[in-house]
Amino acid sequence: MDRDLADRYADVLVDNSRIVIVVLLLLTAIVGAGAVVGSSEEGTIGEFQTESPEREALDEIEDTYGTDDTTVAQIVVRDREGNVLTKASLLEGLYLQQAIRSDESIASTLVEENAIGGLENVVATAAYYEDNPATAAPGGNDTNASSGGAPPAGPTLQEQIAALEGRSSAEVEALLERVLDPETDVRAGDPYRYLPTSYEPGTTTAESRITFVFQSDPTGADEVPTEAYEAQVAIDDLVQDRFEDGFVFGQGISDDASSRAVGDSFLIITPVALVLVLFVLGVAYRDVLDVLFGIFGILVVMTWLGGVQGWLQIPSSQLLIAVPFLLIGLSIDYSLHVVMRYREAREGSLDTDTEATGRRSPSAAMRVGVAGVGVALAAATFSTGIGFLSNYVSPLVAIQNFALLSAAGILATFVVFTALVPAVKLEVEKLLDRRGRERHKPAVGVTAGPINRLLSGLGRLARRAPLAVVIVALLLGTAGVYGATTIDTEFNRADFLPEDAPDWAKSLPGPLSPGDFDIRENVAYLSENFRQRGEGTEAQILIRDGVTDPATLSAIDASTSEASPDDAIADRADGSVAAETPATVLRDVAAENERLAAAIEERDDDGDGLPDRDVAAVYDVLFEVAPDRGASVLYRTDDGSYASGRLTVGVRGDASAQTVASDVRSLARSIEADAPVSAVATGGPVITAVLQDALLETLVQALAITLVVIGVFLLGLQWYRYGAPDLALVTMTPVVVALAWLLGTMAAFDLPFNSETAVVTSLAIGLGVDYSIHFAERFVDERRRHDGVEDALTATITGTGGALLGSAATTASGFGVLALALSPPLQRFGTVTGLSIVYAFVACLTVLPSLLVLRERVIAWRNGREAEEPSGA
Repeated sequence: MDRDLADRYADVLVDNSRIVIVVLLLLTAIVGAGAVVGSSEEGTIGEFQTESPEREALDEIEDTYGTDDTTVAQIVVRDREGNVLTKASLLEGLYLQQAIRSDESIASTLVEENAIGGLENVVATAAYYEDNPATAAPGGNDTNASSGGAPPAGPTLQEQIAALEGRSSAEVEALLERVLDPETDVRAGDPYRYLPTSYEPGTTTAESRITFVFQSDPTGADEVPTEAYEAQVAIDDLVQDRFEDGFVFGQGISDDASSRAVGDSFLIITPVALVLVLFVLGVAYRDVLDVLFGIFGILVVMTWLGGVQGWLQIPSSQLLIAVPFLLIGLSIDYSLHVVMRYREAREGSLDTDTEATGRRSPSAAMRVGVAGVGVALAAATFSTGIGFLSNYVSPLVAIQNFALLSAAGILATFVVFTALVPAVKLEVEKLLDRRGRERHKPAVGVTAGPINRLLSGLGRLARRAPLAVVIVALLLGTAGVYGATTIDTEFNRADFLPEDAPDWAKSLPGPLSPGDFDIRENVAYLSENFRQRGEGTEAQILIRDGVTDPATLSAIDASTSEASPDDAIADRADGSVAAETPATVLRDVAAENERLAAAIEERDDDGDGLPDRDVAAVYDVLFEVAPDRGASVLYRTDDGSYASGRLTVGVRGDASAQTVASDVRSLARSIEADAPVSAVATGGPVITAVLQDALLETLVQALAITLVVIGVFLLGLQWYRYGAPDLALVTMTPVVVALAWLLGTMAAFDLPFNSETAVVTSLAIGLGVDYSIHFAERFVDERRRHDGVEDALTATITGTGGALLGSAATTASGFGVLALALSPPLQRFGTVTGLSIVYAFVACLTVLPSLLVLRERVIAWRNGREAEEPSGA
């Protein structure tokens, strides 16, 4: 809106302030009811589907091989200075399994067969078969290699315990030698999948071992398996009671730790943030009533936010935590501008046509104040709203919700702080005036004091060395852009795991003291030493064409028989890649089934345990003797032909999705190079990498759209109002410079630029534009009333600059304390947001004044006049 429209709006607001209050409070009640009437269930950041060869391959796998909805908990027993392969330790593992099955809340989540499997089961089963040779299975008991548990026909847990208890420690060690001998088939399952990669085959000592617990959940495949996750936490309690250095990992453990870390973080930082914000507001306002007006406005905005979320049924997610913080910061900014402009008008320091007393009445002051900031607030609202709404182009539903809710909240902030709060403040001020309690409250920065000296110093710098300031800012920005090219753009699940609290936090009294969070260390150990199970720890390779060609089996076997040089791919203790393939299944089943073994031996020309001809016939035998095992790695059509093969590859859970995708693709290419097949890397981590790359691309596009749209808007606005389109370029330059500084700092501090922080950087644009618009609008306004640039710049930088300082200090403090959080996402959010606010403020009060001075000099030169020399230059 132009100045005349702003004046008319101010007149309507002041003349009808009571009606405005009633109408907006009624509207607040209606909108806020959505928080109660509407539904906003818990949600997640979620996934979106994008067309890609990886997505197509995964869809084919899910259609032809089915999906495994089993939830997995992993129990690691560790003794870094000792040995976990002793009789006592193995028995303790079996007792733990007994306790797990005895707990109804845990037992109800276990799968029906082969629910728990570990080395203790392998050793105890071998002991049982030695004691009862007549009951020994004709083959090994690893009939479910994908889960690693004992077969249905094997001994019960009680029988395993009895078999191990009946042996001496020396006898158990001798049994271990036989079980762990690579050349001996003890018919008790594969023990190496439960041992760390550092284990030396054949020895009877190891610093750790792993046990898998397989769970199901009645909530269904599309729902979060809450009961299973809660059971994992209960299992962890049992492990802590029995083992000094044991831990459990699973998605339930991760979610529990993250939830506790967020809770502990807010418990610590909320009072700190509250004290900091109130302190800065107190210093800026120096008035309890104005602080209360600001808090009242924030509460109304939060009511609107909750109501909009409820009415639109937007589910809560971790991403939406940013929205209330954004709106609080914006509310403080808007409140400070309205209040400080009102104070300037009230004290008669805005222009020279004040009343004889030098002061205006509350109504006149509010009319001048609201009219003075109305255009800037409207322009800032549009620009900031566009900055966040641009994220709606993202294909990720949670980010669309973030964009929509942010834009709605920004609009609500504008309405509340340009209508409701001014109207309420006006009524209170008039009431106090009628009772003879006139309030003399100058705006921050306009009177003598340290803040005034700081702001005045910045003004002198801009007047005396504007070109030097701009050059230095641009050089730093250029360095920031160069640094941005080195920013890590990978997405790593481990980066979201909480960190253990520092010593100062643990020394806090009582409930403020956070819990222990060693999950990140545990995940790193697990990833380095074991083939993990569960979500995000397996990738897949789909083999098309030439599935029954002998060269295909040879290529698969060659690529997986030796440990992978790629860091993201997990290895077994025996030195092979941790993968289930047609080759490994043939060997495993052949070791258990004489018919398949004979079929392979008949066609094995080189003695490697795989057929070198007539592979389809061998696959036919596999499907006859072990159809489930065969169907896990091969897809047989209705006519009996083999359309595809599948490799399930274990990957490190702490590796980034992009690294996993690269390494698994490399493995697929090695198969393609030696066989006439098409091999496509896919699976959870690979799809995550594809999605994250696509998501990051859309967010970068959204940032570009934001800059273009805001630039075009400001161009049109400044052209229409002042006939000065170049002023739009001047206003946008500090925003771009601040963004470059931010990206460079992120690179310097190894803060990743991924889908998480790319959303946060929208704040750098939104708040930067907000600050720049306020400053530029005030300067143009002051330039009309002053003959010289120096007086106009001084009035602008001490008036609006003071409000900006209060706003930046408050919001940066509020966001900055999040850097103390135990949750890495909150830490990154607080750090990046705090930096974006500081840089936006610094650029606004250094680069923008310098550009405005240079612009005035260029205008003067164009008009054929000598530029005005600043005093004292």
